[in-house]
Amino acid sequence: MSALTSHLTEFAIAPVCHDLQINGETVGLHESGILWWPDQSVLVVSDLHLEKASSYARRGLMLPPYDTGITLERLSSAIETFDPACVISLGDSFHDPDGSDRLPPVYRAMLTSLQLNREWIWVTGNHDPIAPVRLCGETVDELTIGPLTFRHEPLQKTDRSVIAGEICGHLHPAARVRRYGRSIRRSCFATDGYRLVMPAFGALTGGLNVNDTAFHLVFRRLQFSVFMLGNDRLYPFSASRLIGD
Repeated sequence: MSALTSHLTEFAIAPVCHDLQINGETVGLHESGILWWPDQSVLVVSDLHLEKASSYARRGLMLPPYDTGITLERLSSAIETFDPACVISLGDSFHDPDGSDRLPPVYRAMLTSLQLNREWIWVTGNHDPIAPVRLCGETVDELTIGPLTFRHEPLQKTDRSVIAGEICGHLHPAARVRRYGRSIRRSCFATDGYRLVMPAFGALTGGLNVNDTAFHLVFRRLQFSVFMLGNDRLYPFSASRLIGD
């Protein structure tokens, strides 16, 4: 058994999603942080930030160089579970524009294997504004399929006629809630039913509290809900239940 596959059981996931309607279209939210659109057989993941550790190392900050492997193993488990016809990577797939060129051969081979027999779409992000080097897939700035539009950064508008159907990432949403005398902070999906901001999927990605002012231009005050990622399920909370950091 290879080093890459030896821990796959740790990342094994069950294909149970929390169904939700965004702009009238039913999608599934999964505790792994992926979005599953069953009617289109589309799996969406955001903010992989592959090769983040090697990016930091180039600037003299040494981090354990395992983030890409862990992220790809988690992604591999999700793809094996849902077997999508199409994967959309919703921007910041690589931590910098040169990240795809630094992929070690073993990770490049693993990613190429995940792309076999399915459509793969790279949405550009602020960290990776260009097409990845020597990898398959189509690169777009944004993509509209039916009633849903996929882009990296959310439009800084709360007008529902403008943002209806937007699926985005970029902000790495996280939520904190107080329960049973202690507070719990987790990455989360954030949505008002018209648009959805996805959690960051990468192993070295942090989270920004949804009470931060950055979310004020995304959702109307307290008029949204979150689905916090758990070990075996999602935990829904309305914005009024959440606390700051």
